[in-house]
Amino acid sequence: MSRTLLSRRLILAAGLAAPALIAARSAHATEEVDVELVLAVDVSRSVDAQEMEMQMTGYAAAFRDPRLAEGIAGGPLGAIAVTLFVWSDWNIQHTLVPWMRLDGAASCARFAAAVEGASRETYLYTSISGAIDYAARQFGTRYSGLRQVVDISGDGVNNSGRPLAVAREEALGKGIVLNGLAVLDQTPQPSALLAGIPPVDEYYRDQVIGGPGAFLMVAEGYDAFAGAVRRKIIREIATAPGPLVEREYA
Repeated sequence: MSRTLLSRRLILAAGLAAPALIAARSAHATEEVDVELVLAVDVSRSVDAQEMEMQMTGYAAAFRDPRLAEGIAGGPLGAIAVTLFVWSDWNIQHTLVPWMRLDGAASCARFAAAVEGASRETYLYTSISGAIDYAARQFGTRYSGLRQVVDISGDGVNNSGRPLAVAREEALGKGIVLNGLAVLDQTPQPSALLAGIPPVDEYYRDQVIGGPGAFLMVAEGYDAFAGAVRRKIIREIATAPGPLVEREYA
């Protein structure tokens, strides 16, 4: 085959491949939003069926709060993107509600309905590090947020997967903000106290949250979860800083 003929074939092949390449890039193009918010929900064995239901109905109620839609409208772009996944062991993270763009009351209501219709799951261990790693991989896949925030809710310390400090440091190095929602056990087990395990609110404050404007919401038991998550998400879409730790009582 002559060099001239080979060159012509290569040019033709490149021309045919170009539209496919452009289409592939377009499929991965991201849309700008004010905030990419990842909701990471603890479903380890310390969360029973009733508490799991309280968590999910709490998230759904938060997105139906008219103050949330008002807060979104007040952002520079007037839109945020949200996804929700549940987590437990180091290798168990399941996305229950994929990324959705929220720009008003109607889209917020659709997200709430998706949360209500999601499966209810419970597993064993508590891998906050695994949850952070999984959450970090969700950013930039469909949207490009001016801020990237992970909202981690849980009621225990890291006991599965790689060291929490390593996962946390890597996420913070990417500019991700880690906020926490710590649910306090109203009747702590004596074994936890004897083992020297710190109160979950102190643990989340000192070892989980981080990044510009990061904060911790503390729910005094699952009865207080709905109020805590509502206030937390409204604050997360706002830019005004607040106290490092806030508490919600039932």
